[in-house]
Amino acid sequence: MMVKRKHMALVMAAALLTIAACSSDGSTDSSGDAGKKDGGTDKKKKLEVSVSILDRGQVASDEGTYESNRTTMYINEKSGINVKWVPVVRTESTKKLNTLIAAGEAPDLMWEFGRDYMSTLKDQGAIQPIDDYIEKYSTSYKNYLKAHPELKPYTQFDGKTYIATSARGIDAIANHGMWIRQDWLDKLGLKTPTTMDELLTVMRAFKEKDPDGNGKNDTLGAAFNFNYTGIIQAMYAAHSGLWYLENDKMVKGNFTDRYADVLSLMKTAFDEGLIDKEYITDKNYQKERQLFVTGKAGVYMASWNISPEYRELKQNVPDSKLVPLEPVSTKYGKFGLFQEPPANKLIVFNKNMKDPEAAVKLLDWMVEKNWFDVRFGQEGVHYKLLNGVPQAIDAEKNKKETIYAPEYAILDQWSPKPEDFPIMAAQDAISQDYAKVQGESLKVAMKNKFRRDIPFNPTFPELSETATSFTPLAEEIETKVITGGSQYNAQWGIEQLRKEWKRLGGDNVDKLAQQWYEKNVKGK
Repeated sequence: MMVKRKHMALVMAAALLTIAACSSDGSTDSSGDAGKKDGGTDKKKKLEVSVSILDRGQVASDEGTYESNRTTMYINEKSGINVKWVPVVRTESTKKLNTLIAAGEAPDLMWEFGRDYMSTLKDQGAIQPIDDYIEKYSTSYKNYLKAHPELKPYTQFDGKTYIATSARGIDAIANHGMWIRQDWLDKLGLKTPTTMDELLTVMRAFKEKDPDGNGKNDTLGAAFNFNYTGIIQAMYAAHSGLWYLENDKMVKGNFTDRYADVLSLMKTAFDEGLIDKEYITDKNYQKERQLFVTGKAGVYMASWNISPEYRELKQNVPDSKLVPLEPVSTKYGKFGLFQEPPANKLIVFNKNMKDPEAAVKLLDWMVEKNWFDVRFGQEGVHYKLLNGVPQAIDAEKNKKETIYAPEYAILDQWSPKPEDFPIMAAQDAISQDYAKVQGESLKVAMKNKFRRDIPFNPTFPELSETATSFTPLAEEIETKVITGGSQYNAQWGIEQLRKEWKRLGGDNVDKLAQQWYEKNVKGK
């Protein structure tokens, strides 16, 4: 009798599962009863989550928008999660996120590259710990973290995990880069510059000696993107966004003596017209880019990987020869350009998030190698695999359809080797030409170590508050130094920066930063 009852129970359970399976398409039933369990609870809806995305202006109009394009549609279809993407302009990303947070309209998942910024959001109570969510909902990402213990220090505040991230590949650790027109050097009989004085001499020649041979005074020493100031700062080991150790004392980068040299160099470049003076108002650096790709600038200070710009330059000036330029030495020595820490995109959970399960499931789906097709597009359409390396089929097609796609791979794990670039590139002449110099550029970008005295910056409320007030004042002072002529020199600028910092309570911040260092870095 007992066996029969168990058999009947199993049959009834199977029948119920069959009914449930037949009505699991996510649609609602107008009767109001079908699709409900015990007549009271609606069947489970499709998971939904919103995510920020950096808008770099790379989505062509016929591709759609950053909110909706072939990549976003692919993610929604393959992941089974409705993802709403919230674009924030790259050059004003934190400002935009702050505005959205203040208005209660921030996305569920927000990401940036700066741990300092995430610490600020934590101090403001805008984000929440995620340990419990990872433990409860994750499988793949949880295993990934176990395999990458080096990421742990970058994900935690006060012993709790607030940040999800993945390990950077070597191409993502490398960041800033410089390029130089070798054909201009050859034409003017100049050697590749290795010191800052030599670089200035070369830039002056590029401006004054008609390297493009058109008989017009229309060339510049250099053009750049938003990395310009960071590149100059790195060569002097005085990055304004970092803290340095001077005789075991913490000093913010823009208060070091070396920072006066940064301001002096930028002032010289501006005063002598070695760069376009309108860059101060060129907020998205589109004019700077245009100057470079049309062959009007001899040095390009940007990133180690400049595939679109290289292609456009070769199309506009077929005889141009562009090569990577190693950072030059200064009187302080030789330092590498900016290199990122090992943690990649830093992803945080909005404290007002409605469905943390959806967020974690998206992370799991992304880390399970789905990031690959998000990043590179569709096999057979955008690439073919050669020895596991994706080779572009049509560079022009990819320039439009996949150039923006890596932004959406929020747990990216791509890490190519220099020798992979010729395989990955399309077979047209420009693509193959660039692949060779791209591999060399990656080597150059990693050849000299970027000076980072501590693994990550200190974080505490007093620092965030003071820095927020100080930043616009610093920008105003530095603009005066660079553009204000002889009235404002670099020494005046550094003194004003220190004065304003002190006025805002900087002495106390410096003291707290030293205590933070001795507790969190020196004592470890």
